[in-house]
Amino acid sequence: MADKQISLPAKLINGGIAGLIGVTCVFPIDLAKTRLQNQQNGQRMYTSMSDCLIKTIRSEGYFGMYRGAAVNLTLVTPEKAIKLAANDFFRHQLSKDGQKLTLPKEMLAGCGAGTCQVIVTTPMEMLKIQLQDAGRIAAQKKMLAAQAQLSAHGATQPSVEAPAAPRPTATQLTRDLLRNHGIAGLYKGLGATLLRDVPFSIVYFPLFANLNQLGRPASEEKAPFYVSFLAGCVAGSAAAVAVNPCDVVKTRLQSLQRGVNEDTYSGFLDCARKIWQHEGPSAFLKGAYCRALVIAPLFGIAQVVYFLGIAESLLELLQGPQA
Repeated sequence: MADKQISLPAKLINGGIAGLIGVTCVFPIDLAKTRLQNQQNGQRMYTSMSDCLIKTIRSEGYFGMYRGAAVNLTLVTPEKAIKLAANDFFRHQLSKDGQKLTLPKEMLAGCGAGTCQVIVTTPMEMLKIQLQDAGRIAAQKKMLAAQAQLSAHGATQPSVEAPAAPRPTATQLTRDLLRNHGIAGLYKGLGATLLRDVPFSIVYFPLFANLNQLGRPASEEKAPFYVSFLAGCVAGSAAAVAVNPCDVVKTRLQSLQRGVNEDTYSGFLDCARKIWQHEGPSAFLKGAYCRALVIAPLFGIAQVVYFLGIAESLLELLQGPQA
């Protein structure tokens, strides 16, 4: 018996609900990931994820951990909706012959999903990164100014807390980018985003589908929600760590503001080369555990919402009983 087809509006609503819940839960860890990836050797503000979050709360308050969250909450709905719906669309098109999808076809469907989502992902991450990293830049400048002042007076250096960072808004950033660079300004780092998201989807979707299949009690039944959640967590974290080097490069390329004595980059290869030369190969794993902690629950929640069919239930309620 053929599986019941899920409507596109339901897919979009499910993806949106999952994205909103997931981002709200894990955004502070994502902020720590961005700041850890952007700091370069010589001017390190943070030693770990917990150190970053503690210093952020002390200097910027609790809501400082949610700098840039509004951008994500606004755009994550279309982003996750496109990603999940596109993967389903490509899987459906590739299985029209009625045969079970082979692994290469599953990977091809994931590739298509990752390619489609960058339409929204690139500008979303471009704006989010500027907002997330503003506190680190301000804290570093304050620390260096305090060190210079203390050196001039020959005093012993005390512990210096970072100040509240200036608060650029997503609207201001968008307006400045469009005025100075046109629409291309919002798509800076598009190539790096593709190199991250396409391999991510190629790894994630087939791995999730096969892990989820293992938990099905019978071939015609859906897997229990906890199986979908765990499959989403495992597949998401594995894919996130696999593509972390590209995520580090993407984050660096999309950061418009640099700290004191930090490298600037002309493109993907230039960025990768300078990171390798100046910081060593381990720098490509910066923020990897943060990213795994972000992606695991994000995609676990997404798959539970998606497979429970919350949107289908909502749409049925809105439509009322059918004759």
